[in-house]
Amino acid sequence: MSDTGDEAHSEPEPKSEELDEDINLEENEIIDPIVALEEQIANLEKELQYSAAEISNVRQRGARERSEILKFRSVNLATKILPVLDGLEKALNSSNGESESLNEGVRMTLNFLKSALKSEGVVKVEAQGEIFNPSTMEAIATIPAPKGTEPGTVIEVIEEGYTLQDRVIRPVKVIVSES
Repeated sequence: MSDTGDEAHSEPEPKSEELDEDINLEENEIIDPIVALEEQIANLEKELQYSAAEISNVRQRGARERSEILKFRSVNLATKILPVLDGLEKALNSSNGESESLNEGVRMTLNFLKSALKSEGVVKVEAQGEIFNPSTMEAIATIPAPKGTEPGTVIEVIEEGYTLQDRVIRPVKVIVSES
């Protein structure tokens, strides 16, 4: 009987552990889906926030790009017109007053082109007598500084330069004094 007693004595303990495990499994089964769903909700909310932020960033980037396109839409046309402007100025400078009516027509055309470019935001860069600025000017040559002239001063403008909305579309080509 001692064998049966030992068996009887040892059986209740495993049953108690099994019951505890069953209870824990049942609790885990109840808690795990809730916790898992809460975690999934939290993750989905984060993803939603990231997506909303990304959409906002894309909209802002698109608005900036549209603004830049509108701001600088005239660059190609202006770069094509600038040589015509130069040619008209050279024609006026070399005419020697031969045909006043022709000169007046060229002057009117030149003024019309300058006005049209200015209305689009194209501005001539003033360089004569200014200190050399490499962001808006291109030095073609340097010469010794004449008396009374600071080194680095623009002595002569070879080709006019222009900006569009503070962006250089053609640098001024200049001769600069050196020490």
